[in-house]
Amino acid sequence: MTDDELRALDAYWRAANYLSVGQIYLLDNPLLREPLRPEHVKPRLLGHWGTTPGLNFLYTHLNRAIRERDLDAIFVCGPGHGGPAVVAHSYLEGTYTELYPHITGDESGLQALFRQFSFPGGIPSHAAPETPGSIHEGGELGYALLTRTVRPSTIPA
Repeated sequence: MTDDELRALDAYWRAANYLSVGQIYLLDNPLLREPLRPEHVKPRLLGHWGTTPGLNFLYTHLNRAIRERDLDAIFVCGPGHGGPAVVAHSYLEGTYTELYPHITGDESGLQALFRQFSFPGGIPSHAAPETPGSIHEGGELGYALLTRTVRPSTIPA
């Protein structure tokens, strides 16, 4: 990996982290153009920041591997309140705006993205059916695990 590729991956990961933390915390001032004040912060915070940077890291590097190797792959994500990560990546990729044209790529769209997250009339704090790319509704890893049926003839006696 070249230094430029590494810098681009790091910038993408940091952008996803900023979008994620903005969804959890910010009600206003999405680009922090003015000093942060209490009225800029949501009164009720939902979403797990602790799971989000790791999910963003995995999503970023899995996308890199998929592109480099032309892989058919799916990202199976279980931590429900890590939803800010999934929303952040779908926003960065443009999928979110395709489905929700009022969530634009400018400052007002960014404010709308942040304001709607886990807020009355907005979207849930977890990866829900309205999250682009989400194929499950659930909160824990168990909901996301796949199971394999074992035929009786293969079970040891």
